[in-house]
Amino acid sequence: MPNPFFALPDIPSIPVQGEQATYPIGRIFCVGRNYAAHAAEMGHEVDRQAPFYFTKSAPNAVLTGARVPYPAGTEDYHHEMELAVAIGKPVFQTTAAQAHAAIFAYGCALDMTRRDLQIRERNKQRPWDLGKDVENGAVFAPLTRADHWSPTDDKRIYLSVNGQLAQDATLSELVWKIDELISHLSGFYHLRPGDLILTGTPAGVGPVVAGDQIEGGIDGLAPVHLTLTAPDQNALSDS
Repeated sequence: MPNPFFALPDIPSIPVQGEQATYPIGRIFCVGRNYAAHAAEMGHEVDRQAPFYFTKSAPNAVLTGARVPYPAGTEDYHHEMELAVAIGKPVFQTTAAQAHAAIFAYGCALDMTRRDLQIRERNKQRPWDLGKDVENGAVFAPLTRADHWSPTDDKRIYLSVNGQLAQDATLSELVWKIDELISHLSGFYHLRPGDLILTGTPAGVGPVVAGDQIEGGIDGLAPVHLTLTAPDQNALSDS
């Protein structure tokens, strides 16, 4: 095989609780407006006909505990706390009743968002990539295998900034349940191990700034932490 001109950065792998092996990140699918209260705070209603999605790039993922610079090009960077679902078996055009068998693990995740850019592009009916697919903008805590944890409705999902509670809900508020999401998404993609689904964020999203400490959790799962540092001046000057 010919040698490539250059080497690409390593794709992150997520630790799994109690395991030596890690879960390599393939694709990251994110569900939009999957909590009615969050949709309302953003000025929208939930589309109850079908879920919709956007994606994040695997190289833009980081692990919990990361210290990352406030990103370039935004003045309104938001936190979004989410439940991540890790696929463990190939699945295509499955039913909701069969979808659970494809789940490998669950984990806490942050979907960090350049809100000003998302809204600007959305208002122009353009894709959300600049707002959503942000360097260091997908943050993952260690995963817990599906046979050790289940996403029951009573599980609390929450996030704090500098110790102040900002998001606080339960998984009962998910509009589209996890098996329904896997079934629907598998009608468009051959889902496979390495694929992650971020299932949406509850109400209470808001801006963060350099120096902020962000911590999110879901009952029974390892929490996720992120520290924002000062902007990368080199990145700003190159943009």
